[in-house]
Amino acid sequence: MTAQGILILYLVFFSARCLWETVLSFLNRSYVKSQSVNPPTWISEIMDRETYSRSVRYTLTKSWFSFISSKVGSFFLLAFILTGALGALDGAIGRLGLGAYTHGVLYYFAVSVALGFLTLPFTLYGQFVIEERFGFNRMTWKLFLLDGVKGIIIAVILLTPLLYGLFFFMDKTGAYWWIYAFAAFTFFQLVITLLYPTVIAPLFNRFTPLEEGPLRDKINELAERLDFRARGIYVMDGSKRTKHSNAYFVGLGRTKRIVLFDTLIEQMEDEEILSVLAHEIAHERKKHTLKRLSVMILVSLLGFWILSLLLPYQPFYEAFGFNEPSYHAVLVLVSFCAGPFTFFLQPLVALWSRKHEHQADRFSIDATGGSQGLRGALTRLSRNSLANLTPPPLSSFAYYSHPTLSERIEAMMSYEEESRKDSEKKPRPVKETADGS
Repeated sequence: MTAQGILILYLVFFSARCLWETVLSFLNRSYVKSQSVNPPTWISEIMDRETYSRSVRYTLTKSWFSFISSKVGSFFLLAFILTGALGALDGAIGRLGLGAYTHGVLYYFAVSVALGFLTLPFTLYGQFVIEERFGFNRMTWKLFLLDGVKGIIIAVILLTPLLYGLFFFMDKTGAYWWIYAFAAFTFFQLVITLLYPTVIAPLFNRFTPLEEGPLRDKINELAERLDFRARGIYVMDGSKRTKHSNAYFVGLGRTKRIVLFDTLIEQMEDEEILSVLAHEIAHERKKHTLKRLSVMILVSLLGFWILSLLLPYQPFYEAFGFNEPSYHAVLVLVSFCAGPFTFFLQPLVALWSRKHEHQADRFSIDATGGSQGLRGALTRLSRNSLANLTPPPLSSFAYYSHPTLSERIEAMMSYEEESRKDSEKKPRPVKETADGS
């Protein structure tokens, strides 16, 4: 295929994704507005009218903002490609006379910085205007700047050796370089996963062991009963950035730990917290985490194989304004092409994720003896976070990694009813009479 043909193909997929996202965005806002006029009766059972109205405003505001920021980002990305700016930047760095590897590392960071500056105004507006307006923001400007500086430093420390390593494999290990590079990249990801809980995350948040008391005793009892072994139960000071709450477990092997947002402890009853933790533990016990990690590894392998095919393909570089093939150019271009050429797979990924969430909900019900705690927790989370309770079915199907609140509650109630009927069908043990008959 010629360079012109590749560019046309890219523009077709790029336009298709933009059109798809536009349709879903307008459908979402239209549907939410229509539901707000005459909301479903079940909403009144979990949320007063004023809170529901605020959730609708919050949803519409975020939806419109997301649409605008996405389209502005798409415009600038397309401008970079069509004007040859990517190739011009590569040429400017090339004139510095650096070595090939250093040239590539500097180019990768230069592109990342350019994209970061483009998204910065939207990040600021989302955090300090929208989140502030609806009472969620607790981030200060000082903390925002510190987070940004730390993030840049960590990215440089981690990505620099990774990029040098990838360039080395691409340059020195022959036709099958992509296998060596894939192995090194996978090892790097696993190391980061192991280091994140104890080295990286504490750079941004304070993690303190959950103080002794009834909640800690209940969590320990639940973890022991479910045979879930972690290195500790920690409370994270999430409240210094946002009023949103969460709970999760993180790490692999000996670095696994249970983490509770301090806002979660403030907002929920003990039984609700236990049900949320049981849900998160389910992802490990059901091997959801392992399955997702395995798929990510397979996708990475496929990605490196595609890189190996495109690396020597001259028209691919000419289509995007480069004069010749290079290691750094193929990495950047494939990352730009990944979204438009794979967006149609997102519904399958979302469907798989929702299946895991339903399985985790059922596990939590069995682990805690009923759905009341989890239903209460999800309802409280939805109410406190002003979640979109009435997304259009198409939007939910295409992008939602979690089932909607109504879907989850309905599924939990059905599961409980099925479990009750199954238990009633089981034969009861026959009691012996006094004479042994």
